[in-house]
Amino acid sequence: MSEPIIELRNAKIYQGNNLILEDVNLTINKGEFVYLVGKTGTGKSSLLKTLYGELPLSSGEGMVAGFPLQGMDWKQVPYLRRTLGVVFQEFQLLTDRNVNDNLKFVLKATGWTDQKLMDEKIADVLDKVGLKAKGFKMPFELSGGEQQRVDIARALLNSPKVILADEPTGNLDPETSDEIMHLLFNIARDYNTAVIMASHDYIVVHKYPARMIRTERGRVVDNASINIE
Repeated sequence: MSEPIIELRNAKIYQGNNLILEDVNLTINKGEFVYLVGKTGTGKSSLLKTLYGELPLSSGEGMVAGFPLQGMDWKQVPYLRRTLGVVFQEFQLLTDRNVNDNLKFVLKATGWTDQKLMDEKIADVLDKVGLKAKGFKMPFELSGGEQQRVDIARALLNSPKVILADEPTGNLDPETSDEIMHLLFNIARDYNTAVIMASHDYIVVHKYPARMIRTERGRVVDNASINIE
C-alpha cells in the first residue's frame, strides 16, 4: 500500500518576494524514485529548497516525512533535515580529512556521541555504497565516482526517509553515471527511501525510466514526458 512521505497542496513557492511556482500539488510515496526535470531557472532548485526547509512555505500546505512545512519554525528545520539525505553535483567533501572522518564530522554535527556506534554506522553506509575498504582514503585519492559514492554514504548516515539528489551524475562519465543510478535505485527499493533526483541528463532519464515531474512556466507538471531540447 502506498504511503505518502511528501505532500504539497495548493502550494506557492517564493524566492524572496518573487513567485517561482504556483498551484503545486504533489504526492511522493515512500520508496518511490522520481525525476525532477526542467530548464534552468524554472524552479527545480526552489522546489528542492522548499522540501529541505531552506525556503519557507508561506502559501498552501506541505508535509515532508511527517513535518508540516507551512509556518515551520526555524528551530524545527534541523529536525526535518535529519530525516533527509542530500546529494549534490559538487561532492562537497572536506579535503583535509579522510573518508571516515568526513562521515564522522556529519554524525557529530547531528548529535551522535558514542564512538562505537559512529564507527559501526560509518562501516555500514560505506558497505552499502561499495566502499568498504576506502574509509582511510583522502578525497583526492578517490575517483569522481567514488567521491560521489561517499556523498551518497554521507546522505545515508541518519537513515533518511527521503534523499534529494541535485544533478548527482552531472560531473560523471557515462559508465560511472550508470553505477550511481543503480545505487540510487537500489537504495529506493531496498530501504524504502524516496529518492527525488533533479537532472538535466536526459540520456540517464531515458535509460532508467521512472516517474517524472517537470517544472515549466511557473507550474509543476506531474507524470511529465521528455521533450528533447
